[in-house]
Amino acid sequence: MNPAVNVFFNKAKKWQEELKKMRTIILDTGLTEELKWGKPCYTFQENNVVIIQGFKEYCALMFFKGALLKDTNGILTKPGENTQAGRLIRFTNVREIAEQRSVLKAYLYEAIEVEKAGLKVNLKKNPKPIPEEFQNALDKNPALKAAFNALTQGRQRLYILHFSAPKQSKTRESRIEKNIQHILNGKGLNDHYIQKKKR
Repeated sequence: MNPAVNVFFNKAKKWQEELKKMRTIILDTGLTEELKWGKPCYTFQENNVVIIQGFKEYCALMFFKGALLKDTNGILTKPGENTQAGRLIRFTNVREIAEQRSVLKAYLYEAIEVEKAGLKVNLKKNPKPIPEEFQNALDKNPALKAAFNALTQGRQRLYILHFSAPKQSKTRESRIEKNIQHILNGKGLNDHYIQKKKR
């Protein structure tokens, strides 16, 4: 157990017993415990394998490369419809976690094998085409284009999905305008919203 991570478990207002149970099961596999993004994250040779998360309706184990797991028990779900790599196992009580202990360990060991083998999820660069309004902004502003191309594929995808969502061109343009500075600063869409929440 990493003492720096104890703070997370002691402060958890919801799912405290569930989160602690997941922690015990994960630590049994020999993964390294760290605190990343304010949550308990478990790594193998410095590669992220799984993270513990608490939500309003459920708590979960999120496998970073869950898409590569066989999921023989059919318990993995996508966190969002556009998620490519990550997969969740959701829980709503301690009993569920205790009953699935051996299954969870099997999934954890499989995820470790994925890391040992150096496997990677083949990410689609951009599942949606760049909206015309954003393409125009990129063409007019070379600095913006360079900054956008310097972002990780995941960050690029999130921006494209965010800009593509509105039906009206005017709304798309407004969203693009609001985010230009964040892109120029090398920030992803979620980085910006996380910072706003912290203030």
